[in-house]
Order: sequence, then C-alpha cells, then structure tokens
Amino acid sequence: MYETLKVAMLGMGGISATHCEAWKQIEGVRVIACCDIRPEKADAAAKNMDAAAYYHYEDMAEKEHFDILDICLPTYLHAEYAIRALNAGVHVICEKPISLNIEDVDRVYEAARKNGKNLMIAQVVRFWHEYLVLKQAYDTGRYGRLLSGRMIRLGNTPKASWDNWMRDPERSGLVPFDLHIHDLDFMVYAFGKPDQVTRFRAGTPTQDYFEAIYQYQDFFVSAEAAWFDCNYRFQSAFRFQFEEALLEFKDGKLTIFNRNGSMETPNEIQSQAGDGYVPKTNAYLEEIRYFVECVRAGVPCDKVKAEELKLVLELIAQLA
Repeated sequence: MYETLKVAMLGMGGISATHCEAWKQIEGVRVIACCDIRPEKADAAAKNMDAAAYYHYEDMAEKEHFDILDICLPTYLHAEYAIRALNAGVHVICEKPISLNIEDVDRVYEAARKNGKNLMIAQVVRFWHEYLVLKQAYDTGRYGRLLSGRMIRLGNTPKASWDNWMRDPERSGLVPFDLHIHDLDFMVYAFGKPDQVTRFRAGTPTQDYFEAIYQYQDFFVSAEAAWFDCNYRFQSAFRFQFEEALLEFKDGKLTIFNRNGSMETPNEIQSQAGDGYVPKTNAYLEEIRYFVECVRAGVPCDKVKAEELKLVLELIAQLA
C-alpha cells in the first residue's frame, strides 16, 4: 500500500476544475491546499476538495507540507513557480505550455534534475484516446502510408481570465501558444520534426486566427486554430488520410472509414465533447494518473520530453 501523496494546487482558474475532478479519482492521493490570489476562487476550490485555502503561494509553501504541486497559473508564471517548487524538493505537474520562452525549458528541467524531482508539462493530447489510436495507426502502418492530415481547434475569444491575461500577447502568446500548441505538440510527439512549415494568420484586437501547413517527407498536415469574437462553441477535431482508411475525430467520436466500405468506431471510452473553452475528457485523468505513477516509481515522466517541448516552442517562435 502506497503512502498517501499530498498535493497542493496553485491557480484555481478554469482548467483547475478539471484537474480537481481527476485528483479525486486517484487512490492514495489527497489535495490538501488550494491557492489563488482571488479569495473567492481559493475558498470555493478548497471547499470542493476539503482542503485548506490560501491566497499567496508563499503562505501555502510555509505552512503546508506537500509532495506535489499542480500549477494551473497563467502561462507567463509557469516556469517561475515550477522552479520554486522543484528547488523546495516538490514534484511538479504544470499546465501547458511550459513557457513562452524556449530558454525556460532547460531552466525548469535542470531544476528538476538537480533536485531529483519529477516534472511533467501537462500536454493532455498525448493522453487522449482518439489521438493515440491515430498515433498507433501511423506507428504500425496498419492502414498503409499516411498521406495527409487536418487538425482543427477553434473557440471563442476568452473573456473571463484573471486580469484579462489571456488576451495579452505578452502573457499568453494568444492562439499559437494557447490553442495551436495542442495540435503541434501532438504532431511532434507522433511524427517528429517537420521538414518545412508555412503559416497564415489573420485577426483583430479581439480575434486571432492561425493556420499552418507542416510538410513531412511523405505527407503533410494542415492545422487550424482560432479565437473568434462571437458565441462560437469550442471544437477540436482531426481527419487523417491513409492509403487504406480515413480516420476522423469529430464531435467527440472517432470513426475509421476503410477503403473496403466498412466502418469502425473503436470501443474504448470515448472522450466527451464538452461545451465551453475546455472540452471534458478522461485524458486529464490519464495524464495525472501517469504522473503519479512516475512519482511513485521514481522514474522520469518520459512521455513528455524536454527536447520535444523545445522543438514545439522553436516552431511556434518561427510561426507566431
């Protein structure tokens, strides 16, 4: 039987609710503290998790002993607080992206290495069942060669972030870093480094539309991401063309259209296409469970590698 791992959460905004529900489902783990500079957010989360509420990280770090820090802060604060926690001897799971600056990747991972602690950036699509079916199809050649792909991630412009940070390019990086990074990270994870990239971007002070074409040796992938300034329901989707089948993920359902006329709908648990900015999915539970398993086993979280995170940030820097 494992000793209970104590978790503190930092930043109780939108994505933290999904993390909270995941922590509740993992045995041998207890969230003991929730921290946010907005007292109402910290208090509500603490009540939900039967935990203590804090309004400043320094107070929480001084008064509580925890094994894991779950960082759900605004993007521009990720690296700073990850390094603080790692240097204090705490394991860290941190929401994506690791930073807006590629130099921070080495800084954060060096802090993890130096202190012998686990670090994982929560690139959730790497744990998303339907995307993993796609990766397996590519890795095994089950449907022949990959010919082309299309990835979509669209939503409305965030209007309720703390201090309006998400609409500030200096603090969020806008659509390339907040939305497109999901699909680009998966491409790097599944297919490696593209040979060539072409990008297009359009927008206004309240909208941001981004599209890129990634060319590999034998195939290409186009990816579309946007914040639209209207009441547009969030959607994420993909369509990949292989020699022998078409794989389409749409409205939370994966369908495989075979050349022989048959269709498959993999009978694993399907992700749920939720309303709002963040879709509901069991992938958040799977990524956090994986992180906990690595902490308990004392092994690195190799499913998300530093060199891949650096490549993603390098590509975005060229495109943004």
